[in-house]
Amino acid sequence: MAAQRPSAARSGMSAGASGGDAAGVSAPSGAVSPGEDGFAPSALGTQEHWDAVYERELRTFQEYGDRGEIWFGEESMNRLIRWMQKHKIPLDASVLDIGTGNGVFLVELAKFGFSDITGIDYSPSAIQLSGSIIEKEGLSNIKLKVEDFLNLSTKLSGFHVCIDKGTFDAISLNPDGAAEKRKQYVKSLSRVLDVKGFFLITSCNWTKEELLDEFSEGFELLEELPTPTFSFGGGSGSSVAALVFQKT
Repeated sequence: MAAQRPSAARSGMSAGASGGDAAGVSAPSGAVSPGEDGFAPSALGTQEHWDAVYERELRTFQEYGDRGEIWFGEESMNRLIRWMQKHKIPLDASVLDIGTGNGVFLVELAKFGFSDITGIDYSPSAIQLSGSIIEKEGLSNIKLKVEDFLNLSTKLSGFHVCIDKGTFDAISLNPDGAAEKRKQYVKSLSRVLDVKGFFLITSCNWTKEELLDEFSEGFELLEELPTPTFSFGGGSGSSVAALVFQKT
């Protein structure tokens, strides 16, 4: 059962994924037949869904101070930061968090010492929530932008590291031309990332082999990061893929 995803992941992610740090949301199961790529279209792939999620998250933070869920958990953030530390990524390297959600990963990067970090999300409420959390943490060296990664402004470029925790997953569930949107994602990534720059992606919907195929043009696999495993029916495998690519 190695390298196989749970069936729920193909029909829709079991937690939020606008940008990796979203509120837990249960996906509908079996409501729509999968397309040619094996993914069933889902509301989890639409901006309307994530706008509603982050409007609720923003209200919850304002009322109770709750930052919301961390997509893939705290260990996922620590895993990426450990890799950046191991490979001596300079603390002044420009880092882009693609689909930042509630911005908690940006906070962790800043606390670790990174000084040139940017978070983008196509949901204005997500960016407002991120800004509120960052302000509460007393941090000022974080840039936030309302930005659709598939329709970028001309100013977004020159990053040394790009990070994705769930955004590519969400795009894969879009009910309107997901395959073309994935291709546009790769084009956008190539545009914003410097040559020899690093792309760190964490996914619950794609296997290592599938991600290698999706990012075959212009990127090469540098490393596969260890992730938690699950056991079922006597077999075991990873339910999450975490890869590091380098732009060629």
